[in-house]
Amino acid sequence: MKVVILGAGGLGSVIGAHLVRAGEEVIFIARGQRAAFLQQQGMHITGLADFAVPVTVTTRPQEVQEADVLMVTVKTYDMESALVSVRHLAVPTVLSLQNGVLKNEQLARYFGWEKVLGASTLVGGEVLPNGTVRFTLNAGLTLGELPSGTSERVHTLATVLTQAGIPAEASPQIQTVEWSKYVLFVGAMAPAVLTRLEMYKYLKDPDGALIMARLTQETAQLAAKLGIPLEDKGPVPAKTLCSVSLDEAVATLRQFGAVMEERAPTHKVSSLHDLESGRRLEVEEILGYAVRKGVELDVPLPTVDTCYRLIAGINRYRQ
Repeated sequence: MKVVILGAGGLGSVIGAHLVRAGEEVIFIARGQRAAFLQQQGMHITGLADFAVPVTVTTRPQEVQEADVLMVTVKTYDMESALVSVRHLAVPTVLSLQNGVLKNEQLARYFGWEKVLGASTLVGGEVLPNGTVRFTLNAGLTLGELPSGTSERVHTLATVLTQAGIPAEASPQIQTVEWSKYVLFVGAMAPAVLTRLEMYKYLKDPDGALIMARLTQETAQLAAKLGIPLEDKGPVPAKTLCSVSLDEAVATLRQFGAVMEERAPTHKVSSLHDLESGRRLEVEEILGYAVRKGVELDVPLPTVDTCYRLIAGINRYRQ
């Protein structure tokens, strides 16, 4: 399978490196120092897996003409310019592994809905200063046809990823999967940026867990207003978390924090990696989207709005 990965940050690097090691043909589209490093040194993965592989990297997207699959892993604020650079690509299947829920609409504008797969991932990695990627989370990847259903291409891609070491499965209700992740990511992003702590630390903390519970339950109201059900599948039960009392939600999150401390003590939300590296934050695409959608749907989101304004202020001073 020929796979083009647009973006060679932590997530794209982890998935692409596993595919290369499994014998798949992978082309990374990257830029700047990251592209130069990969061209000279190859891909080095450490953490949950330790290996190095030579990789094919280009800084000239126009040189890539066709592929079986295009995976987009750039930051959400780079999405439009990134898609412009590959709109010429002849490819039957495109998907985004980005955070948030705008990604599918953006892909469809450039490639058409018939080519777009829904996707949600709980895989994490961090590009270290020396160019190595620390692989911190491998809780799986879910794929599906939009707005619902599965297909041969979904099952084939899931099998390829699983055989490469990234657990993947097909879901007939991918919108539910994507929104279940989104409400949790809104909840996780804000305390990560505002506390600058590893994930398990603010989850185990009663105040950190309380803020995440409020953020998650508020954002879930948007999904309910849109008629999109949530699900409990995954390490954090989104549906249950958003249907129980606030105290029960806090207790659930604190228990998960203890699990994270044991299984992934170094894991940080990707937004915190961005903050620590001096990069822009995905605040408009994640928190800002929720705030704007709340206004549109007349759904009050007071905690989301407060965190959005604080983090938007941080972001303005980093640009």
